Amino acid sequence: MAGAEDTVDDDSLYVLTAVLLTPAQFPSVLGDDYPAACQALSLEPYAEGYGLVLGQDSDGARWTVVVDDVSLVAVAIASWDCGMEYDLSPDEHSVVAALPGWPLAVAVAAPGVPAPHDPAREEGDRPPLAPPDMGAWGPAQRRLGADEVALRWAQWRGQIDDAEAQSSPDAPDAGSRRPRERVRRVLEQARAYVESSPPPGRVRSSFAPGGARMLRADGPGWSLVARTDDMAFLLLDEEPGEVVPVGRGPELPGLLEALEKVAVHPS
Repeated sequence: MAGAEDTVDDDSLYVLTAVLLTPAQFPSVLGDDYPAACQALSLEPYAEGYGLVLGQDSDGARWTVVVDDVSLVAVAIASWDCGMEYDLSPDEHSVVAALPGWPLAVAVAAPGVPAPHDPAREEGDRPPLAPPDMGAWGPAQRRLGADEVALRWAQWRGQIDDAEAQSSPDAPDAGSRRPRERVRRVLEQARAYVESSPPPGRVRSSFAPGGARMLRADGPGWSLVARTDDMAFLLLDEEPGEVVPVGRGPELPGLLEALEKVAVHPS
């Protein structure tokens, strides 16, 4: 695999970016949980997980290379996030699969090779991976929306006043009856995860400032983003493009604490 300063030849991949595919961290666009995300790529949901390396070959074709050297990919991502250079060159023995296309939108391209395009298909080849159409609304777009809320929590939280953040989702002023019923239904489904363990990755926990945790839970038709010391936001397949605030009230704190205990944490 070729790094940014290398010459791309017929047998190399010009690496553009990489992501983790583990129970605690995976591209949520692929599924509601880790096994579903693996299934979307025809991979076995091994507990150790994978690294996904996205790049172009010498013809400019898009490829997603799956490797089992998760630590190497994690170090590369951490280095890039810190603005440091890192030559991500997995050993050929760590390569599990080479899949045509990219499952995520990539804003950069390799210099000196043709523009990104899907490789030529032969009979029997799987369709190329492709990011979802953001002009539509469905499970993938709903999960991507939840990713954005988690990433920009302070911005979304700033739109909610403290009184609304502390109110019960069943309060008369918490929106129309239909959204309240949907919120109640989702909270009941999330509570069921505490009683019966969900598939790995269905509930995930990550760092948040002030000693809190950022929780992410997904289910059939819904995604929940919450801070354990604050409120929650809900996205629904039934409400295209809408982000529904869920106040703490008397029940949400206990639910979030319980979900934190069953959530998958980054290692």
